[in-house]
Parts: sequence; C-alpha cells; structure tokens
Amino acid sequence: MNIKFVLKIISRLILIISVFLLIPLGISFYYKEENALRAIIITILISLFTFIFISLLFRNVKENALSTRDGFLFVTFSWIIISLIGALPFYLSGAMPSFVDAYFETISGFTTTGASVLTNIEAMEKSLLFWRALTHWLGGMGIVVLSVALLPLLGIGGLQLLKAEAPGPTVDKITPRIKETAKLLWYIYAGITLTETILLMAGGMNLFDSLTHTFATVATGGFSPKNTSVAHYNSAYIDIVMTVFMVMAGVNFNLHFRFLTGRTKQLLRDSEFKAYLFIFAAATVLVAFNLYGKSYKTLFDSFRFAGFQVASILTTTGFATADYEIWPYFSQMILFFLMFIGGCSGSTGGGVKVIRIVSLLKQGLNEMKYLLHPRGVFTLRISGIPVKKDVIYAISGFFFLYIFMLLLTTFVVATSNNDVFTSFTTALATLGNIGPGFGLVGPTDNYSIYPAYVKAFLCFSMLVGRLELYTVLILFTRRFWKN
Repeated sequence: MNIKFVLKIISRLILIISVFLLIPLGISFYYKEENALRAIIITILISLFTFIFISLLFRNVKENALSTRDGFLFVTFSWIIISLIGALPFYLSGAMPSFVDAYFETISGFTTTGASVLTNIEAMEKSLLFWRALTHWLGGMGIVVLSVALLPLLGIGGLQLLKAEAPGPTVDKITPRIKETAKLLWYIYAGITLTETILLMAGGMNLFDSLTHTFATVATGGFSPKNTSVAHYNSAYIDIVMTVFMVMAGVNFNLHFRFLTGRTKQLLRDSEFKAYLFIFAAATVLVAFNLYGKSYKTLFDSFRFAGFQVASILTTTGFATADYEIWPYFSQMILFFLMFIGGCSGSTGGGVKVIRIVSLLKQGLNEMKYLLHPRGVFTLRISGIPVKKDVIYAISGFFFLYIFMLLLTTFVVATSNNDVFTSFTTALATLGNIGPGFGLVGPTDNYSIYPAYVKAFLCFSMLVGRLELYTVLILFTRRFWKN
C-alpha cells in the first residue's frame, strides 16, 4: 500500500477543487459579496498551498499503478479531504459559524444527499449557494471519475478507482480504456446538465436558479436555493421537466450511452431498467389515485405531485413540491418504502439500488424452488445473463451491512432524545443519500435540530452510503492494513 502516492493524487484533486472555486469567486465579485469573496480567496490559497506542500514533500515518490487497496484508500480519503476544503467558504465567511455544520452541508453536497442544516437558505450569499449546488454536480458522477478522466497518471489504475467509487455492484465499461469511459460518462453528464438548464430557463427560471436546480437534479442531490424547494415556483411545467430529469438521472449512465449510440434494444432487455420504470410507474399511479379527491381536486394535479415526489424519493434526489407528511397515510407508506430502494446501479442515485433488490428477490424465489426440487438446478439470471454466486454473496453481504449501518445510525441519532420514527428515517435518509425523511426531518424541516456529535456521525453515514459501504468499512478491518 502506497499511502504517499495516494496523498500525492489527492493533492491534485484539491487543485481541481480550487479551479472550480473560481466560479463562485467570480459570482461573489459580481454581486460584491465581501465576506464570501474573502472566504473563497482564502480557501483557494489554502488549497494551492496544500497542493504545493504535498507535491514537494512527495516529489520523489514513484507514480505506479494503484493497487486495489490504494484505490479504496484514495476514494474514501478524497471524499473526506475534499469536503474539508469545500466547507471552508461556508465557515470562513461566517455563513455557518460552526465548522461541523459547514462540513455537514458540504459532505451532504458531495455525497449528493441533500440533507441541510440551513434554516434560512435564501439569506445565504449567492456565491455560496452556487458553491453549495456545485458540490452536488461534482459529487454526482464522482470526483474520482473526474480525476480518472483528467489525470493521465491514473490511466493504468483507473479501473480499481472506478470499482471503488461507482455506485452499484458491478462496473460496466463502455470503452476498453477506463479513462475514455470516464470521459464519455462526463460528456453525457454535461449534456444532460445543459439540456435541463435550457428547459428550466424556458419555463421562467433565471440562469442562476436553473443551474443550481439542474446541478441538484442530474446529481440526484436535492439542494435548492429556495426555502420551500421547488414548491417556490408552483409551476406544472417545471415540475414535469424536473421529474423527467430525475428519472433520467436515476438510470445507469451506461444505458444513456447505449441509447445515444442507437442500441435501444439493450435498454428493453435490461432487467434493472425495466424494474426501475415499473416501480416508478406503479408507485406514481398508486399515490396519484390515493391523492385524488383528498389532497388534490384534479387528476392532473394528483399525477403531477405524485410523479414528482415518487421520482424525488426513488432516485434519492430529495426535492419537494409539497409537504408529503400531510398526505394520506397510504401515500406516505409508499414513499417510505421507496426510501429503501434507490436508483439504478451506475447512476448518481443512492440507496440499496434496484439491481440488488431484483437480485435478492430472484434468489429468494430460487431458494423456494430448491425446497420443492432439492436436486434441481436454478440459475439466477439478470438481463438474460447468468449471475455468479460470488456476486450474490456480495449483494447479500451488502444488504446485511446496510441494515446494520441503518440500525447503528438510528441508535446514535436516538441518543439525542428524538423519537424512534424520526431517528430511523434520519438514518435511512442519510445512509440512502435521500435528504429529507419523516418526522422532525421531513420535507419542511432540516437537520439543525441535532447536536454536533450526531451531525458528525451522520456525515460518516452519508459517506458510507455514497461509497457503497464496502469501500469505507473495509478500512476498519485489520486485514486491510496488513501487508
């Protein structure tokens, strides 16, 4: 394990972050936001100093291919350190006097969770709001994937990094070279971003609001510059556009590539994609008809609000156009159930992922077949392809660890004297990178109610959930640190 080499690469990520900070720097200069301007400048200087110091300190370190262990270490540490740098503008500007709050907000952005401690979002300076949204966009596809695309030195060991960072049980390479794969994914990501921004502007949003909401949508993050989230605009057009793009963001980005290259038949054969669309459609219909005549007078409004909220929760985006806690209990129960699912593997969404749910369900059915036919041979197939036993074992292990982390986080939150339901949905919303939950962390509330130690643990929970559990938890095993 080459820790020095890992730190050297992380320093280059810090340099990349300092480059992106030039955008909010320009915004703060344009709006004459002195506190933000000063804070961003100091943050950039700290980033540059850190980069230069580490580069000089480890200038003689040989740049070899990263091992699997190096990849896990790099991915986890990069998210932690980048979030530390990203929190400085919020803290140094005085917008968040508590560094724990600033770090919570930042790691929530980079992990695309969307959980916030802000009680008055619109009071924050525009440059800081833009940086807050930009953390979503950067974290959405992954700073690690970005580094693979931009840093030639990672061309050899890039596959190990993508395996550690990519959200899902497997990584499907689009091209033979991992660096080219990362570039293609980012081209698709940027193309979707540009398209949604234009469509939102056509619906009456200004450029600033369009960009910030688009960043949060394509990254399935949920940070909005408005106190009442997307409900602020009260526009059916905006709701529909964002619903479509949330659903798109929850799809495996490799499928976007196949669609753009004319291989549409592969979409129709993809088991996860079909299950994902079925879950979205079924949940939307059930919620819409449950809302019709109770919460909304017209069927159109029922489908509009149901579709938006189902997409927001299923894809773990976390936007809100209504307070779903005053909806009928049946609708609330469906949304609560969706919190356990998440988007597709290879998407920017969090949660357990549809592919794991489908795999475990099929394996469960196979086990019942074995009870009836002990000598039978039943092969689990996903999209017509046989799934190896070791993949099923990995998924089963993941699911157990997910439940374990969910319960552990619930216990930690409950120590702050909150009710069981609020504690559980807080754990579910952070570990699943959803953002809003139920109870005291519902769509009209935030996470400012928690003491510092709970927020710190929730930061860990968000990181574990974003990096697919194994990537982070493996660092806590004794075997990982043995030669």
